[in-house]
Amino acid sequence: MRRYALAAFCVITVLAGATVGQNFIVEPVRATSGSILTFYLQTRLHPTSTNLPDVLPSGTELRVRILDRMDSGVDHDGAEFHGVVVSPVLAGNETIVHADAEVSGILALLRSKSHPDGFRYDLLVTHLTDHGKSYSLTASLTASVFEPTRTATAAPAATK
Repeated sequence: MRRYALAAFCVITVLAGATVGQNFIVEPVRATSGSILTFYLQTRLHPTSTNLPDVLPSGTELRVRILDRMDSGVDHDGAEFHGVVVSPVLAGNETIVHADAEVSGILALLRSKSHPDGFRYDLLVTHLTDHGKSYSLTASLTASVFEPTRTATAAPAATK
């Protein structure tokens, strides 16, 4: 009987040692105050709208200087950040978003079936104020919120 118990203990020990656990470490997102990030406008819901940002195509770039430090290791999911657009967004000869437009957004923990860890952090621009007019929109650090990897990185702030 002791032989069977010893054999069972050995088998359980070997199987427990061979089991590989899933890595639940989510890649952090960090942006220092003053860094310039490129956000990509996501699919618009109203392409025939008179709201000017609604007519911009998906993937339109918004270059934003981040005014608040963001660190997914310190800040919680849903933490807000603010920034300023650094280069205008044009549609033909018309300026849709001016270079001094204010943006606000959130740090988001997104679930993704295609991401190796199942989750990823992203910064999302959710609101834009340009010359007194406010617009709701969604822009991400990735060309698509469904993609698992970031396509943009922080650029150092320009010195004056």
